[in-house]
Amino acid sequence: MIERKIRVLVAKPGLDGHDRGALVIAQGLRDAGMEVIYTGLRQTPAQIVAAAIQEDVDVIGLSSLSGAHMELFPQVVRLLREHGADDILVIGGGVIPDEDVELLKKEGIAAVFTPGTPISVTVDFIREHVRRG
Repeated sequence: MIERKIRVLVAKPGLDGHDRGALVIAQGLRDAGMEVIYTGLRQTPAQIVAAAIQEDVDVIGLSSLSGAHMELFPQVVRLLREHGADDILVIGGGVIPDEDVELLKKEGIAAVFTPGTPISVTVDFIREHVRRG
């Protein structure tokens, strides 16, 4: 039996125009054997959720450097719930102050990976937390 690869959507919500970190993560996840879809810059939460549902992903990885993570990340989680897709794991990354991490987790972000986190830590977290049905 061939096991389906973990599918990850990497997305940059909002007006943030810096995607080097998102591209590095996307390549790292591919190197780890995951299937990665990158949505590109300046996506709305609605666009991200629609792409995630259409692509039948297991994980959404949100990246933000703009400081809008406290508004945009929870919007993605809320829209997933509204579309009955709350089984999709949502993780975040980027320049996110430590004091915001626990608040994001309370909003449904499973984990936040900040600069300097080894990609292997993110890979291991995804493998441990993706629900397979």
